[in-house]
Amino acid sequence: MNNASSVGIVTPQVARFDQPLALRCGASLPGFELVYETYGQLNRERSNAVLVCHALSGSHHVAGHYADDPGNVGWWDNLIGPGKPLDTDKFFVIGVNNLGGCYGSSGPLTTNPATGRRWGADFPFVTVEDWVDSHARLADLLGIERFAAVVGGSLGGMQAMNWATQYPDRIGHAVVIASAPKLTAQNIAFNEVARQAILKDPDFHGGHYYEHGVVPARGLAQARMVGHITYLSDDSMDRKFGRKLRHGQPIYSYDVEFEVESYLRYQGEKFAGFFDANTYLLTTKALDYYDPAADCGGDLTRALSPAEAQFLVVSFSTDWRFAPSRSKEIVGALLHGDKRVSYAEIDCAAGHDSFLLDVPLYHGVLRAYFDNIRV
Repeated sequence: MNNASSVGIVTPQVARFDQPLALRCGASLPGFELVYETYGQLNRERSNAVLVCHALSGSHHVAGHYADDPGNVGWWDNLIGPGKPLDTDKFFVIGVNNLGGCYGSSGPLTTNPATGRRWGADFPFVTVEDWVDSHARLADLLGIERFAAVVGGSLGGMQAMNWATQYPDRIGHAVVIASAPKLTAQNIAFNEVARQAILKDPDFHGGHYYEHGVVPARGLAQARMVGHITYLSDDSMDRKFGRKLRHGQPIYSYDVEFEVESYLRYQGEKFAGFFDANTYLLTTKALDYYDPAADCGGDLTRALSPAEAQFLVVSFSTDWRFAPSRSKEIVGALLHGDKRVSYAEIDCAAGHDSFLLDVPLYHGVLRAYFDNIRV
């Protein structure tokens, strides 16, 4: 095995699909594009492919860096590469930007062929199931009949879980990290508060702000601030910021006083500078809608019954947005259905964002699991 290192310079690729894609909302895309990246080599048997599904603000850029932007490192670079837990000396890893995204795949920022203008708010609602359908088309294009594994954290974990039931004969392992079988009412509420911040921004213009030469940056920044609070644990925020005052004492102002306020405003403004508000709206609604047991009378065991894959489910002790109890719901349903499942709860103080971090026990669990996948 090589020493742990980066996959190095990577180049995004674009896959074009001309056949219509029927969506769960009742609409249909006449054609679409997906931007993706690959790492490692597909073996002769085409049996070593691993699909990585991204979370809400993620993208196809999972590992490595760009030749013209060496500082732009993939969001899971600490996990994927030669000698890393998801070893590209063994696996052919694919990262893909979901439909509705803002990193090049067909979405609100791309051109609506019917009008010649950007889709904007007219881009149809997409669901986790739609994303999986589009990923299957990408696999077809790449000549991959079956993935050795599909892996994802948070919303990506929902996609991995859905792969196992939607295309059970095309996936060997489903790795579901820091995820849930569906959102709680509280989680839906957080998403709605975030969406309302965007929808009520005067620069939103009904989602067609591109035509006005503006972006709803204030609303998107507020949405990110709300979301960011839920990604961190109370302990991690207290350790980072506590009640530190920037000026050493109260100045009795609505300007930034506490360090945590400064941090949130910075994160919100930075996010608003590169992410698309329409994509944020679409993606949070996809999160809200995901409920595989809805058509089974709420019976998750029955919903997961088509799965043939082996599962690894991972949760984090301080993740209160997708708490360990939610992962245990998935594990319990799989066990009741006589499915093969391994489970690990990782003690980490970082909250939901733990799945992005280089936590030794977490990476050790993933390394051991991937090492035992036969290709």
